[in-house]
Amino acid sequence: MDAVDPSRLTRVISPLKRTLLRAARQADGLPDIPDAQIEVLRALPAGSALSPGELAARLQLKPSTISNLLAALADAGLITRTPAEHDRRSSEVRASARALDLLRRFDSTSDAILGQALALIDPVELAALAAALPALERLQGALEQVSAAEGASA
Repeated sequence: MDAVDPSRLTRVISPLKRTLLRAARQADGLPDIPDAQIEVLRALPAGSALSPGELAARLQLKPSTISNLLAALADAGLITRTPAEHDRRSSEVRASARALDLLRRFDSTSDAILGQALALIDPVELAALAAALPALERLQGALEQVSAAEGASA
């Protein structure tokens, strides 16, 4: 089996993500929400609440970074903050109904756009993409491990 070229993989993944994001925004009139804010919203599934500290740990971000992201999300009406039940000095963060709707619309639109693009690809290449998905999922997990190890040694 051929070795994977990390540079080539990076040069494919980043533009692929940006192209899909841009296409979904254009197709459904979605707002331009920065990637870092979307990551925070994705960490807050419907009905869940996390403290800012829990979010920082989950996303491996500094507390000051989470604080800035949460301020921007609150200003945009994409999160709600409420005092924590167990300790009124802390807060709990939830994705707003508007944020959950935007994420749902983005996912739905992205799925449709990818479906259209996949229909243009040769069946042999489609099979290769399907076969690569489990490996890409494992790669994501491996990258998270490397990132966590880097963070622990810093």
